Amino acid sequence: MKKTAIIIGAGPAGLTAAYELLTRTDYLPIVLEASGDIGGISKTVVYQGNRMDIGGHRFFSKSQRVMDFWMDLAPPDGSGRVQMLKRSRLSRILFLRKFFDYPVKLNGQTLKNLGAVRVVRIGFSYLFTMLHKMKPEDNLEAFYVNRFGRELYNTFFRDYTRKVWGVPCAEIAPDWGAQRVKGLSVLKTVTHALKEMLHIKSKNVETSLIDSFYYPRFGPGQMWEELAQRIEQHGGQVLTHQKVIKLTLDGKRVKEVQALDVNGVTQTYGADLVFSTMPIRELGEALDAPREVREVTDGLIYRNFRTAGLLLKKMNLQNVDGSVIKDNWIYIQEPDVKVGRMQLFHNWSPDMVQDKRNLFIGLEYFCDEENDPLWTMSDEDFEDLAIAEMVKLSIIGRGDVVGQTSARMPKSYPCYFGTYNRFESIRPWFDSIENLYLVGRNGMHRYNNSDHSILTAMVAVDNIVAGNPRRDNIWSVNTESDYHEAEPEAVKQQSVQQEE
Repeated sequence: MKKTAIIIGAGPAGLTAAYELLTRTDYLPIVLEASGDIGGISKTVVYQGNRMDIGGHRFFSKSQRVMDFWMDLAPPDGSGRVQMLKRSRLSRILFLRKFFDYPVKLNGQTLKNLGAVRVVRIGFSYLFTMLHKMKPEDNLEAFYVNRFGRELYNTFFRDYTRKVWGVPCAEIAPDWGAQRVKGLSVLKTVTHALKEMLHIKSKNVETSLIDSFYYPRFGPGQMWEELAQRIEQHGGQVLTHQKVIKLTLDGKRVKEVQALDVNGVTQTYGADLVFSTMPIRELGEALDAPREVREVTDGLIYRNFRTAGLLLKKMNLQNVDGSVIKDNWIYIQEPDVKVGRMQLFHNWSPDMVQDKRNLFIGLEYFCDEENDPLWTMSDEDFEDLAIAEMVKLSIIGRGDVVGQTSARMPKSYPCYFGTYNRFESIRPWFDSIENLYLVGRNGMHRYNNSDHSILTAMVAVDNIVAGNPRRDNIWSVNTESDYHEAEPEAVKQQSVQQEE
């Protein structure tokens, strides 16, 4: 008889773990998802035939293993149920009501937008910082200042980061910066600009400098729906509305998992193996962890996420030359609005919009878990706020809106403050549970991209197949100083349909 593996969460990491176990081991996985959706933060929301990506997901990884996995799920040649498109990448910053390249590039438009005085200040500030580094580098402010200088930090990092996390950079651990802007600096930005001018192609490009990516024709949710279907075809189960509330330990092993179903009835599942992608704060409670562990898990903090989707007849926003903007997303650093980022779904894939005469945009807001007006306000009020802010920024007129919707995603961002600085002290206790594996973004309380989340699941299954009890190689994913998204040579050579 096959052994049972309980997978908590049907996001990228959980579904990958289930599929890897099905195809490589004798475990039969049962995936328990608390919500009614597949894909977690990578799901796609459908509104009147239009598709909304929660967060924006570029499919690119330095890991060839992950790239092969994605291409198998969504063959670029259209031979599968899901087709992967190759898309041009354009992300920009809206600041001072002007466009800046993201990441900031050293070019004439940037210098013009900033003005001569600010450019000189940025230059001298950077040189000063190179001679006088902030020490110790024990918070995110020091991390950014040491790489970009204080003036550039104040201009492009300080306020936007406060929008995302709700606290000053000085209160955030530097780990987040290390994961999100690995290797990027003023020096590398200048070097990249010079290479572009001289038409020199670099083999290893930092994640933020990649100019193209892959994307499923109808949004990222397609990928995880396809994977869930394959899991069920292979004999596994993917069950929604199953909120895990208790894991019962028998010595150093999880014996069973209890979950509440949609009717509030408790379901009990025997477990030979458990993969958890649920927030560690909730996992500590479900395991009835020791007091010293709960002191840390109970103090972990998360940020929630809301998106307002606006279906438009047109936008006022144009490039300087009057052409239609091709941005995938725009970071809104303007301090007089609460919106943090705007996605243009029709630029991710034309098929995200049902009527090609319309435009479909998403306005992203970051919220605290409790008592945050942005989180507690009704959907209608939230959507009206998004419209009002777009009008204030002169991006749209009120009459341009032909439809509106919104989506919520709790615990989207595990925070690098609260009791996070004590997180390493509790890892050994979780790792000591012989048949429990923590994977994914919330499962590890680490702000992983989807490729990193997938890789943690793959590495965990590698260990199981090898009969190796280690966990350190799972935790090491996305900690290497040079690991991030980059364009593998093998992927460059693939024949991919190019959508303009």
